[in-house]
Amino acid sequence: MEYAFITIKLLTGFILLFFLVHIVGKKMIKQITPFHFISAIVLSELIGDATYNKGVSVFQIAFAILFWGVILFVIEWVAMHLTKFRRFAEGEPSMLIEDGVVNFSTLKSCRMNLSQLQSMLRQSETFSIREVAYCFLEPNGSLSIMKKPTYQKTVQQDFSMPFKKAELPLALIRDGILIPKNLEELGKDEAWLHQQLYKQNIQSIGEVIFADWAENSLYAIRYTSS
Repeated sequence: MEYAFITIKLLTGFILLFFLVHIVGKKMIKQITPFHFISAIVLSELIGDATYNKGVSVFQIAFAILFWGVILFVIEWVAMHLTKFRRFAEGEPSMLIEDGVVNFSTLKSCRMNLSQLQSMLRQSETFSIREVAYCFLEPNGSLSIMKKPTYQKTVQQDFSMPFKKAELPLALIRDGILIPKNLEELGKDEAWLHQQLYKQNIQSIGEVIFADWAENSLYAIRYTSS
């Protein structure tokens, strides 16, 4: 009976949290602000403590989650309409490097040292501070970096090449299963797909675990024996 009660609590918590995330928004998943980070911790504690506490009923769990959800929704609504409150709730980016110069006062106010800054830069594929023109510490703890022109990646415009429209790959086979809807969206049929596969010495769809179409070519991955 005790295990059944725990199961009911867990299912109730899961279902309510699932709908709560959809209602409040996807930002909560990535904990994009300190407020969302705190919300995730509080909700996890509510579920964790209430699940194994015999004195807490399913209705009490539901009330706690729904009440917290109302608070989240109200704060999100207020933040969308009041700029000052949004700055307070979500925070603002901090400029750590300005025009190639490290702002040590801002670094100190963010409770960071130079070693931590270098570590975060390396994680962003920037291995020297000399490469950076501007660097911001975002409210979610990530770095936004603008490199100096000398260290920026070469782009198509630098070679005066004609621009090509960006094209999303369209998956035609996923996990060995044909996706007819995507094939129709491409304006093709299975016979055409078989022809494309045959060009890559693949005799049937059954041999393919994944395939997508992009840039006028088919990319296919065969099953591999373990």
